[in-house]
Amino acid sequence: MIDLPWMTLILQARQRIAPYLRPTPLHYYPLLSELVGTDVWVKHENYQPIGAFKVRGGVNLLASLSPEERSRGVITASTGNHGQSIAYAARLFGVRAIIGVPEGSNPAKMAAMRSWGAEIVVHGKDFDETRERVEAIAADRGMRYIHPANEPMLIAGVATIALEVLETLPETEILFCAVGGGSSCSGAALVADALKPSMEVIGVQAARASSAYESWRQKKLVTTGRSNTFAEGVATRVAFEMTQRILWRHLRRFVLVEEEELRQAMIHYLDRARTLAEGAGAAPLAAALKCRDDIRGRKVVLYLSGGNVSRNHLVQVLTDTQPWS
Repeated sequence: MIDLPWMTLILQARQRIAPYLRPTPLHYYPLLSELVGTDVWVKHENYQPIGAFKVRGGVNLLASLSPEERSRGVITASTGNHGQSIAYAARLFGVRAIIGVPEGSNPAKMAAMRSWGAEIVVHGKDFDETRERVEAIAADRGMRYIHPANEPMLIAGVATIALEVLETLPETEILFCAVGGGSSCSGAALVADALKPSMEVIGVQAARASSAYESWRQKKLVTTGRSNTFAEGVATRVAFEMTQRILWRHLRRFVLVEEEELRQAMIHYLDRARTLAEGAGAAPLAAALKCRDDIRGRKVVLYLSGGNVSRNHLVQVLTDTQPWS
């Protein structure tokens, strides 16, 4: 599956999703640029209808399903944004959707999934326990199981973000992208390799949920046994084969960021760009700040992958006086 005709799939995905999703803005922010020490643009996937980038993959995948697959309904596991993507796309195409979520999931994201018409199943202490339960339900009911990362149509759909970046700012030199399941980063790496090999794609993950990083570093699938970061969009304790194999081949650099660095990046987005980023959405900015000496003088794009943070969590981010460990 790694040797699929990826650019063909990505270009087809752009045509497939165009009737439903508009390109998102790419904005330059002088105050963020001053903070990072180089010219910084932000790709605003938090402006998507579900507030996150994954809707691109969901729409592309549901649009490509056969009538027989749609009739069986779809089921997936999610910490929130992927589930919203599938729920939103399922509503567009009149398909029944079940979304499995871990216990204690972001209430704002759960409410959004329900608002798009999805049925919610709460199970497990983390994403991976939820995923195992969902896979069992899919087998029992004959539904079309949608893996959160090992789906070519998801990867091709979210890869259209990088197409838009290069069309809007072809002089982009560095692109920072958060990694949870790895679909957006692997998609960006595929586009960069095909269209602008000189553009460096840098993956970013929370240090407290480093399975994707360790898998990339060791070039084998690694389970860390923990994913206790507040940034649920990157909170996975296992890595996924399809996206990892793309990253092994095409990604040259990967950065880990700490909880306090993620929190401060969320605050910087509010203060300096007047925009809302969830923890995973703020990870690229956290990484850019960590790498500021290495990227000085270069044109940098940050994927702001999502802005789906609950009110209570946002209050905690803004008012907690102690550094987060």
